[in-house]
Parts: sequence; C-alpha cells; structure tokens
Amino acid sequence: MEYDTKDKLEWTLIFTSVFGHRFGLTLKQAFNYLSRYQGIDFIDRNYGYVHTQSFQSMVDDISEYCHRKGGALV
Repeated sequence: MEYDTKDKLEWTLIFTSVFGHRFGLTLKQAFNYLSRYQGIDFIDRNYGYVHTQSFQSMVDDISEYCHRKGGALV
C-alpha cells in the first residue's frame, strides 16, 4: 500500500520529537541519531506497521533497533 508522503513526514516528525523527549535530546539531535543508526530508514521501510503502533511502543522498539546498529541509547 502506498502512503501519502505528507502523512509519513508528519508521523516521523512527531515520533522524532517523542523519541528526543524520552532521551533528553533536541529534535535535531534525535533526528541525527535516528538517521545515523538507521531508525529513519526503518520507519520509512516499515511505515505501514509503525504508524499503527503507539509512540511509546515504537520508541522502545526503534531505540532497541538503533542499539543493535551501534547506538548507545536504550
């Protein structure tokens, strides 16, 4: 299924903000971390699933995913 780019960007921005808040990061720091450790790519590839989950659940899951890719936040 193809999703609207605006919806994907909006969800990703909100998620990045929630992720940053959880770990005490600015929006820019959170985005850079998620980009570096492939979290943004994961969201893009799996948007059909991730946007149906709670932000809290996805912060947990994507922080673990990024940790497996070398990130230090868990």
